[in-house]
Amino acid sequence: MQELRGRVIAVDAQNAELAAQNAELREQVEHLKKQLFARKTERQAQDNHPQLPFPGDEPAVPPPPHVEEAADEEFEEIAYKRKKRGATKISKDLPRETVRIALPEAERHCPCCNEVMQKIGEEVSERLDFAPAVLKVIETIRDKYACKNHEEAGIATPPVPTHPIEKGMATAGLIAHVLVAKYKDHLPLYRQSCIFARYGAEIAESTMGDWAKDSAGMLHPVVMAMKASVLESHVVQSDDTGITVLDPKHSNGSKRGFLWAYVGDRDEVVFDFTDGRGREGPKLFLGSFRSLLQVDAYAGYDAVLKQNGIVDVGCWAHARRRFFKALDSEKENAGIAISLLRRLYEVEREAKDLDHSARREKRQLESKPLLDRMKPWLVALKPTVLPKSRMGDAIGYTLRQWDPLTRFLDDGRLDIDNNRVERQMRSVAVGRKNWMFAGSAEGGRRAATIYSLVCTCGLLGIEPWAYLKDVLQRIAEGADPATLTPRLWKAARDQAATS
Repeated sequence: MQELRGRVIAVDAQNAELAAQNAELREQVEHLKKQLFARKTERQAQDNHPQLPFPGDEPAVPPPPHVEEAADEEFEEIAYKRKKRGATKISKDLPRETVRIALPEAERHCPCCNEVMQKIGEEVSERLDFAPAVLKVIETIRDKYACKNHEEAGIATPPVPTHPIEKGMATAGLIAHVLVAKYKDHLPLYRQSCIFARYGAEIAESTMGDWAKDSAGMLHPVVMAMKASVLESHVVQSDDTGITVLDPKHSNGSKRGFLWAYVGDRDEVVFDFTDGRGREGPKLFLGSFRSLLQVDAYAGYDAVLKQNGIVDVGCWAHARRRFFKALDSEKENAGIAISLLRRLYEVEREAKDLDHSARREKRQLESKPLLDRMKPWLVALKPTVLPKSRMGDAIGYTLRQWDPLTRFLDDGRLDIDNNRVERQMRSVAVGRKNWMFAGSAEGGRRAATIYSLVCTCGLLGIEPWAYLKDVLQRIAEGADPATLTPRLWKAARDQAATS
């Protein structure tokens, strides 16, 4: 009898374990189905979530504001603010062509008294026109001179104009266009080759690849100067994403490489390529950096964080994303967490234009009490959910990261999340769906160089083609690359415009 009772207990335990595994697998299946067929946006509708189960008088939960969050992967939907219909913003720097239409003299007479009417004003209207890109050939003719009487004096010829690629057919403007088209507009080189052919110039894809290779080598010192500037920041945000790299030595013919992005306080972003996702990548890049590092909870940063003087700062967008994924199975409790985080982001929007000191004070008054009540609620809720469930994962992540997640409360210079660096990863995420892979590890490093400059131009509001054209030409003429970072280039332009 005792043996039978023991078997029953063992079977009951096994059934409970199988039921838990079955529930976990069902949750995974539902999640995968949602990834395939459902909307990917994390934006929430204006519903009435339950009141937060915290003591004290709490104000009513406000309507859910839009939270600007970056996606981890390229399939995440991006929400844009809709522009008013018919509203078109035209830059004042665009070239203008004026067409004046005069009233014929025969129609200038008054129909009543037949006197000649006088001009009293003008009616001006604007329309946008487009002319396809035009390739032109710059033919350089250098006169040669020699003495009739003294052949030994040799021939005198003006020097060859300086170009970024010596003896190459491309000017700085054409090279800049190829780089921007690939790394900003996501046009692979083979598509660009077809476009150039339509314009009357058959340029081989391999030729443009050589241009990208040579120009990346010229621009590498500029990016190294940017790296030094980023590592001087009070806080650096970092994230990574994978790309496919061709490797004939690998069994599959390709391997997984990674691009890491680092954003500093001065609106500069530097990309770094690594063959793997190990800790050596960020450890080598950050080197002697000794300040605040804002990242997700990826273990690859642990070796860096152990270095003296480096303090990790958490990202609430990653925590919120986990609660969002738990909404299907734990609508009530996950909804409560998202409601609270919505209120945190509302405080951040209100404090966006404040100085660092005022922003810290506002966080202490409004955000800190919410988080002080959130932690014990999560601690009490944790034993009631399965550790491997979506809700269990969200609670576990948030509690493990609690100290890094709450550091933004004590420093007004910190962001509540690292979405600023995640937004820079979108260029890579969209680009790899077009150019598909890097041809080699060297190609990955070249991509990191160009992405660093193109994305930094975006952060600083610089037109990347104009920047790259000017910088490539000036480097070819002997200028110091360290003085030509996008930030310094823009500052020099602004100063010249005001002087």
